[in-house]
Amino acid sequence: MSIPVAIVGAGQAGLSVSWFLTREGVDHVLLEASTTAHEWTDRRWDNFTLVTPNWHCRLPGHAYDGDDPDGFMTREQVADWLAGYAASFDPPVREHTAVTLLTEREGGGFVLELAGPDGAETLEAEHVVLATGGYHLPIVPAFAAAIDPSITQVHSADYRNAAQLPDGDVLVVGSGQSGAQIAEDLHIEGRRVHLALGDAPRVARTYRGRDCMTWLADMGLYDTPVQQYPGGRAAREKTNHYVTGRDGGRDIDLRQFAAEGMRLYGLMSGAEGTRLSFEPTLTGALDSADAVYNSICRDIDAYIEREGVDAPPGSRYEPVWSPDHEPRVLDLREAGITSIVWGIGYRPDYRWVKVGVFDGAAAPTHTRGVTSVPGLYFLGLPWMHTWGSGRFAGIARDAEHVFGCIVGARRPAPVER
Repeated sequence: MSIPVAIVGAGQAGLSVSWFLTREGVDHVLLEASTTAHEWTDRRWDNFTLVTPNWHCRLPGHAYDGDDPDGFMTREQVADWLAGYAASFDPPVREHTAVTLLTEREGGGFVLELAGPDGAETLEAEHVVLATGGYHLPIVPAFAAAIDPSITQVHSADYRNAAQLPDGDVLVVGSGQSGAQIAEDLHIEGRRVHLALGDAPRVARTYRGRDCMTWLADMGLYDTPVQQYPGGRAAREKTNHYVTGRDGGRDIDLRQFAAEGMRLYGLMSGAEGTRLSFEPTLTGALDSADAVYNSICRDIDAYIEREGVDAPPGSRYEPVWSPDHEPRVLDLREAGITSIVWGIGYRPDYRWVKVGVFDGAAAPTHTRGVTSVPGLYFLGLPWMHTWGSGRFAGIARDAEHVFGCIVGARRPAPVER
């Protein structure tokens, strides 16, 4: 079978470009290995909330219209919102249909090998949009295999709640958005948490009377192309700031958690049996995160002064706790730790894409989603075009751009056979 456009992935990115194609009557199909927008129920813990305000949720033809624009939707609310989006235009989704191989077709276009409910199938397409996101394979360090098997190990992708883990202390590894929020979740549930920090920055939830992300949106930071940021495309490798939308939204202050009993460590560097080792990076990680926090506040101050905005006075974060030493070794059994939650991220997996659009590190090469191979596009990647690209706030703009490239380059529709 041949079709003008095949979209791989039926999450918010795939649905967004499908909305434009549907509106213009362009024949296409969305190929989804699981179910539509399944990531919001399959890879989010029970108490998950967005960290961006609800008003950021704007997909093509479908903006958040609830009664709490400055609040933060829960996992279930996001799933319902996306289900309502799909129902609003009935996209041509084929669920439980995985693309196992993508190759170029002689003379132009592409061949997709599929594995679906009815077995193997081949599909040809003039254009292909890879809308599977950038978070495919959960990262677990190689030394995790050397940890005593009596210790339960769970990746953040599979973490659901505190009751899922055996009684005892919990070590969370990683202080990015997932690690910091899962540490908060366990801390709230009364579990004693040990947290190994990475180098993630943090941001204030609210500052001078408004959510920080609302200030940053007004300042244009989510609309600035990646090439215009300091370091240019290297911004794509940046870790997002940790903060939470839980209970209406608040800061995540790891120093305050430490003052309340959470144990903090630097970068985890090795393991053997029940004995773990850490680098002496704890103080630097805390100081660096706070420096970013205060730097963002200063940028907002400058914007308020420049624009003459009437806002409450500013402030600076002052540490409420500081480590008196750098822990280098931890024995899990002696500390009473029975489980580890790995929150150190994901790596992309495009091994099924046999088209030359990747660099030496197997990362996609593109300009605003458009690759060097005519007809092949990416969508929904973090920092694909702007900081907003990996968020609901920027997907519509990116999808419209990719859609414009598709309809501008379309050849006559192939004959179905």
